[in-house]
Amino acid sequence: MAVGVTSVSYGAISVASGLPFWFPVLMGTLVLAGSSEFLFVGIVGAGGSPIAAALAGLLVNARHLPYGLALPDVLGHGWRRWFGVHLMNDESVVFALTRKDPTRSYWTCGIGVLLCWPVGALLGAGLGSAVSDPNVFGLDAMFPAVILALILPSLKDAQVRRPALLGAVIALACVPVLPSGLPLLASLAALAALPLLRGRPAAGRDAVAEPEAPVERERA
Repeated sequence: MAVGVTSVSYGAISVASGLPFWFPVLMGTLVLAGSSEFLFVGIVGAGGSPIAAALAGLLVNARHLPYGLALPDVLGHGWRRWFGVHLMNDESVVFALTRKDPTRSYWTCGIGVLLCWPVGALLGAGLGSAVSDPNVFGLDAMFPAVILALILPSLKDAQVRRPALLGAVIALACVPVLPSGLPLLASLAALAALPLLRGRPAAGRDAVAEPEAPVERERA
């Protein structure tokens, strides 16, 4: 439902940018990737080329490559895998990686997003025709808030927390210089520093103890 509320903002911004009301609904169903859709609408609304906007959206969605590598067993086989790939988004992946039943969590969240995102976009399209500036509602803030709430339990592990914090720093540093959506992709560079961020075991704690030399018994 949080994703549905966010999509209200997406539909409103789309219509306010001059796009027809059916466009965000169609995009929400076929693309199903919020950040790339927001980026597409922003570029087209600013007078950019739809081709350039589509290429930028594909670049942002390149983060789905490591997503797919992390969830091969969850997606299943045959038609389930093809449909499962379509449901792949930030929320469904986070649910799958942070819950005890990853398969059920992935499919439940993915199908929920597939239903709520286009419906919210339709409601937002109706709102956008009546409100001059839909950004004043701040509905887009709910998307990062939900993701942050989902990953907080995983941050208890230092091996996860270090690259996550480094990725956050990279993303924040890129916000002033990169278009919307690309800072998230740039944050994946933190994975390259993963070997350097691994904590070294404390001296003597994890070291294998040397076997002591057997003590010779005194002979009578």
